[in-house]
Amino acid sequence: MKNYDIVVIGAGPGGYVAAIKAAQLGAKVAIIEKKYIGGVCLNIGCIPTKALIKSARVYQDILNSSSFGIDLDQKSVKVNLSHVIKRTDNIVKRLTGGVGMLLKKNKVDIYNGEAKVKDKNTVEVNGEVLKTNNLIIATGARPVIPPIPGVEEGIKSGYILTSKEALSLDKVPENLVVVGGGVIGIEFATIYASFGSNVTVIEMADNILVNIDDEVRKTYLKSLKKQNINIITKGAVTKVDKNKVIYSKDGKDHEVVADKVLMSVGMRPNSEGFEHLGIEITRQGIITNEKLETTVKGVYAIGDVNGKMMLAHVASAEGIIAVENIMGKESKIDYKKVPSGIYGTPEIANIGYTEQEAKAEGIDYKVSKFPLLGNGKSLAEGEADGFVKIIANKKYNEVIGVHILAPHATDLIAEAAVLMELEGTAYELANAIHPHPTLSETLMEAAHGIIDKPIHI
Repeated sequence: MKNYDIVVIGAGPGGYVAAIKAAQLGAKVAIIEKKYIGGVCLNIGCIPTKALIKSARVYQDILNSSSFGIDLDQKSVKVNLSHVIKRTDNIVKRLTGGVGMLLKKNKVDIYNGEAKVKDKNTVEVNGEVLKTNNLIIATGARPVIPPIPGVEEGIKSGYILTSKEALSLDKVPENLVVVGGGVIGIEFATIYASFGSNVTVIEMADNILVNIDDEVRKTYLKSLKKQNINIITKGAVTKVDKNKVIYSKDGKDHEVVADKVLMSVGMRPNSEGFEHLGIEITRQGIITNEKLETTVKGVYAIGDVNGKMMLAHVASAEGIIAVENIMGKESKIDYKKVPSGIYGTPEIANIGYTEQEAKAEGIDYKVSKFPLLGNGKSLAEGEADGFVKIIANKKYNEVIGVHILAPHATDLIAEAAVLMELEGTAYELANAIHPHPTLSETLMEAAHGIIDKPIHI
């Protein structure tokens, strides 16, 4: 039997970061992982999908090379999906190997196997008993498989995919149906549309990407249409039959032909097996407070398993905050200051309040937008579809929300995250001298619009 200050269950971006941080702060730490070091994100999630997106963009750049004055034989350009997947796998292996090395370097004991939690201070793995003063649950989430007729059979035959199988296809499907218009579904839709698939997205709700700003969605839908992605909203899939997806809309049944179907209707927290600890668990996940404490002292839950915000960087931040609280430093998370991104074409990134949320809460706010058409770098790169939108309160011009539809939006949003962490205003953002020509100037211009007027519009 071994004794630890902290035992972490799950080695995803929440768990492994928590373990490393705890070790750096002087704790004796063990981490238990039954499958993937690096978790879903590194192995079958955010990293491999971004590698696929890069390949898709390179392919599209080549196809559109004539608009940049480069002539080539379009017929000779082909997608070799097996080579694309091989490149993706190599990136994943490099990153997961690096995480394992970091854990060992920081003297974290790694256990490969399934954790069996006996009580809040006792965990068994591979027949070995570990004693711990604190427990961090970081077991992540898994795709929801809806009880639709034909789905189970389709999964067994390989006709129906989850995001995991969509990362290892041997050829580009001619017709792909994506069930679910959330972030994962839309990212895969743009990937395979770029590779040449005829893509149809079927979403049960009134809109796709329901958590983003309405104005951003409206513009983004036009972009998806340009990519020949067919979006069907208010459509409920009722059956999957051989090569057809049947859905109900406006009281009528419709069908779409599909070579492959991607099921992307949400994620379910892996919260099973912890009920006997006495912690509060709902369908959304394990209940935690702003310190990531559960309802039982000494037990913490981070990442997708608490269902707060299912994002890798949130899991990592929660891991650090949980550890700091364990080690005596009072830390809290503010979910209103968390940036998020959607890696389509163009990218979407946001932080803070959407305009509809600000309106619903009765906040006295103002809005400024700056289009990419007014930005030299965007025009030079041939990517001028999109805009930056800043929401600020009227009293102090404090920035409370930023929404970006642009290439590299997920990189640009970090500037807004720092500003909001410092409770900054549009004055600071406008007065900060931004390099020219860069896309970052769009943020500065939008900030000028909060104060008075943008310069280049």
